[in-house]
This record gives sequence, structure tokens and C-alpha cells, in this order.
Amino acid sequence: MHKYRAKKAVVDGIKFDSKAEAARYRELKLLEKAGLITNLELQPKFELQPGFEKDGAKYRAITYTADFKYFDVETGQVVVEDVKGYRTQQFELRKKMFEYKYKDLRLRLI
Repeated sequence: MHKYRAKKAVVDGIKFDSKAEAARYRELKLLEKAGLITNLELQPKFELQPGFEKDGAKYRAITYTADFKYFDVETGQVVVEDVKGYRTQQFELRKKMFEYKYKDLRLRLI
């Protein structure tokens, strides 16, 4: 069982971490088929801070992996979506870093 009681689901042969995420994928596929969105991407990864070295120690890059990314034809914006049943402190920090670095993208929480 998942840490936050989410149940995994499979749609189109793709494994999703939760039923809610799988349901949103189905909705987005319908929107894509209708021509309302394009370039649907699953699990897009964003670098929030590059890796670096200091005093001989190596620090990994800080990244954020969203659930979906797509182009909204109506608004002309790239939208990044995350399906969240529960918001953690770690997520809130990454969201803040994302909003700072990627000002031209819209982060939408479902």
C-alpha cells in the first residue's frame, strides 16, 4: 500500500500512483482528442537547483517531477499539473522553488 493510502491504477498500459492520477490522465486524453490541449507529457522532470560541489562534497541537483505537462490551446500556456491528495512540506518547498524558477509555466494542482 502507498504511504498516503493511494491505490495504484493502470490505464493504457501506464502505471499511475493513484486512481485520481489515472482519472485525470483519462480526462486529459479526451481533451487532447478534442484538440483543446496538445503535447501531453507524463512525468515531466524539472531541475529546481543544479548539483554542485563545496569543500569536496558533492550535492545532487534538486528536481521536481510533476504528473503531467501540456499546452492549453485556449490560453496559449504550458500547464504543469500535479494530482495531490495530500500536500507534504517537501512538496510545498518544491512548489515554491518551481514557481520561482519557471515563471512562464503555470503549475496547477488537482
